[in-house]
Amino acid sequence: MGYKDQIDLSKLPQHIAIIMDGNGRWAKEKGKLRIFGHHNGVLSVRDVVEGSCDVGLKYLTLYTFSSENWNRPKLEVMAIMELMVSTIHKEIDNFMKKNVRLNAIGDLAMLPERCFKELKNAIDKTAGNTGLVLTLALSYSSRREIINAVKQIAGKVQAGTLSIDDIDEEVFDNNLYTSGMPDPELLIRTSGENRISNYLLWQIAYAELYFTTKLWPDFRKEDLFEAILDYQKRERRFGLISEQVN
Repeated sequence: MGYKDQIDLSKLPQHIAIIMDGNGRWAKEKGKLRIFGHHNGVLSVRDVVEGSCDVGLKYLTLYTFSSENWNRPKLEVMAIMELMVSTIHKEIDNFMKKNVRLNAIGDLAMLPERCFKELKNAIDKTAGNTGLVLTLALSYSSRREIINAVKQIAGKVQAGTLSIDDIDEEVFDNNLYTSGMPDPELLIRTSGENRISNYLLWQIAYAELYFTTKLWPDFRKEDLFEAILDYQKRERRFGLISEQVN
């Protein structure tokens, strides 16, 4: 019996977030340029999206390009942007077929114009789809997101449209890039690194963390299913004791 057949679909997490790490190391191990790893990482994205659709996952958020990644060698950044443009263009038909709605969060204004236009076109074209919401975190920094939310809330207080006494978690949530999305219940990171790397810091407050030594280009939907099974074996208490949640 495969991992997928063991999954209890009634206990599926609504939202899974993934830190896709290890493309460069994967390429280096094979004596190739780093961009070779990024190209093969696209295959993993396609397979994981397919697996997410197979089990009926509602939200999948992928850490695609961080704000810190702009500091990488210029040629690598340019190659990643070109890869992103071509991949999004190629995948639109598949998104429509799979009923996937594309979304993006981050400082999207930092993206090259061609990349931004291709992304916006795909988001607009898939806007009516009702299946998996696939969110790409692009030029994304969780700290910047939080600062941006604070600024928005402060502006509303200054304008007199929001009282300080009315600021709560819901108000803060509504001013994040992820407004309207449920918080991730499961965060997966590949490549053996055990850190969060400035990703969805507010949103993963109660997420289960799953770390695997597999490099991202080797990660497939069976690995996703294994992570979901591991999640389903855990007891989620939210500050309570076992007797209160069972």
